[in-house]
Amino acid sequence: MLRFSIKLLLYSLLTLTHCGVHAAEVTKMDRIVAIVDQAVITEQELEGRIRTVTAQLTKQGTELPPDNVLRKQILERLISDTLQLQYAAQTGLKVDDNQLDRTIERIAEQNQMSLTEFSNALAKDGIAMRKFRADIRNEITLARLREREVESRVNVTESEIDNFLTTQSAIKDNQDEYEISHILIRTPEEGAPEDIQRAKIKVDEAIKALKEGNNFSKVSASFSDAPNALEGGNIGWKTSAQIPVLFLDALKTMQTGEISSPLRSPNGFHILKLTNKRGGSSPLLIEQTHARHILIKLSEIASEKEGKQKMEGIKERLDNGEKFETLARQFSEDSTASNGGDLGWVNPGDTVPQFEQAMNALKDQQISEPVRSPFGWHIIQVLERRKQDMSKEAARLKARQEIRARKGEEAYQDWIRELRDRAFVELRLEDKF
Repeated sequence: MLRFSIKLLLYSLLTLTHCGVHAAEVTKMDRIVAIVDQAVITEQELEGRIRTVTAQLTKQGTELPPDNVLRKQILERLISDTLQLQYAAQTGLKVDDNQLDRTIERIAEQNQMSLTEFSNALAKDGIAMRKFRADIRNEITLARLREREVESRVNVTESEIDNFLTTQSAIKDNQDEYEISHILIRTPEEGAPEDIQRAKIKVDEAIKALKEGNNFSKVSASFSDAPNALEGGNIGWKTSAQIPVLFLDALKTMQTGEISSPLRSPNGFHILKLTNKRGGSSPLLIEQTHARHILIKLSEIASEKEGKQKMEGIKERLDNGEKFETLARQFSEDSTASNGGDLGWVNPGDTVPQFEQAMNALKDQQISEPVRSPFGWHIIQVLERRKQDMSKEAARLKARQEIRARKGEEAYQDWIRELRDRAFVELRLEDKF
């Protein structure tokens, strides 16, 4: 199978299947299993997604939940995707063909194929290129929608980072990471007592199944209302900053492989499994390079050949003893020119690969030959190098990323729930049973 991630196309075409029975012809029509505002989800669409998910779970070695549970889980995903795609269309969010073409080209490159070879490989897997393009367009649309509606509005302040880093428990816990699996039995925000009681019964059934030795992945797929239920509830490695306090307090006392007692939150009941845990930290020492450069940019006026010749002339003057900073101020087409081309202390990854590779090959005080990069022609001089502990800077960056990830996921789930609550959704899946 090819290495790519796709979401199946949401479509509402009806198909007819004909078969002969004696002299009469019986026509079987596709049926609607859900109405989602102005769109419908058909049984054909649902069955197609079920086949794909079943194949993926089987390949992963995950035990499948009962058929009726699997169907309902997948239908909820289709409803969520449909709502988001409808909202994207209503608000003018589109993915143009050029962006789509570039994305598919990258997918083909990742599979080390040309576009023709990739199309042929898709065909062997039973996927038409037309449908694949529609699937990828939807996937890009959903990602952009999440960025626009949720992630772009998530703000992490410096005070939040300061609080995170200075809080005693955070300083201790940010060294620990937890690999977690999760089961959620959802309850309405203002659930009636009978709703809560039904959820408790479902929780007890899930706990009983786990105690009887059933695989956590199977129990998750059968009982959980979480979006990743069909992936066994696994949410991967998370740091303490990415984990709700309710979960973290329970995880601190758990052993690897242990399953928690039910935890109650406003969203419902949670059951956690601690799959693994790791921790510990050490100083983050990186080698920094103090460098300076002269840059000649290329343009329609300055050709490749002319730029290189000009840079070779500058290099010759440097070899004859002229000062680097003087020539940088005179010739460099970079914002550092007024400072003699001084780039300050450069960290690994701060510059483009061509520049960094040439810089790393130099000894202290050595001046490079002309170096070509996407920006033009450079001459580089390394002044000195040092080992620097970047633990504090890295800790702040990591704290910002972790706080943003946590706030973003919470905001996204809230937004999806609001979108679902505002929509008209009529389920017809039960009609089949």
